[in-house]
Amino acid sequence: MAWIDNLSWPLLLLAGGYLVFAPFFPEPHIVEKLRMLTQGNLVKPIDIFDLLMHASPIVLIALKAYRQFT
Repeated sequence: MAWIDNLSWPLLLLAGGYLVFAPFFPEPHIVEKLRMLTQGNLVKPIDIFDLLMHASPIVLIALKAYRQFT
């Protein structure tokens, strides 16, 4: 897990800000995929991959913050 410590904050925040909200119009993919998840429509592998890809920067930011601030 030392590789997480080597990631720079600006890079993570930039990637997180972009991937979480991309595409910006008509709505972010992560919002669409989370809505599909709550409705039980998230069944296609490409949709599951898309949710994981757009959520991965959030997970990395949380892991880095946990490791750095605890």
